[in-house]
Amino acid sequence: MKRGDLYWANLSPRSGSEQTGRRPVIILSHDAFNEAPGWRSIIVIPVSTSPNQGRRGPTVVALPAGTANLKSDSSALCHQITTLDRAKLVERIGELSTEILVQVEKALLAAVDIRR
Repeated sequence: MKRGDLYWANLSPRSGSEQTGRRPVIILSHDAFNEAPGWRSIIVIPVSTSPNQGRRGPTVVALPAGTANLKSDSSALCHQITTLDRAKLVERIGELSTEILVQVEKALLAAVDIRR
C-alpha cells in the first residue's frame, strides 16, 4: 500500500456526519509509515458518490468515473481526513494520478488552513 492508492475500507462504526460503511478511501499517510509492518494506523481520506458532497467547496476534489478504477463519479472529502487501523482496508481499487493527488493535497491545505 502506498500514498495515493485507493482502497475499499470498512468505515464502521462512526458517528455523526462522518462517512460510514464500506467505501473507497485514499491513502494519504507517508509511504514510510505505510510500509512499516508494526505501524497499524493509516491516514486516509474518505470518498463519496453523493452529489451533495461534491458541492461542498475547496475541500472536495472531483474524481470522475474511471479515476483509479472508480465505477462512479465521486468526490474526495478532504475535510474528513481520518486515521484507520489498516485491518479496515479490504481491497485495493487503483491509484490516483499525480495531477489528482496534487489537487487532493491543495484541498487538504484548505481544510486545515495551511498556507505555503
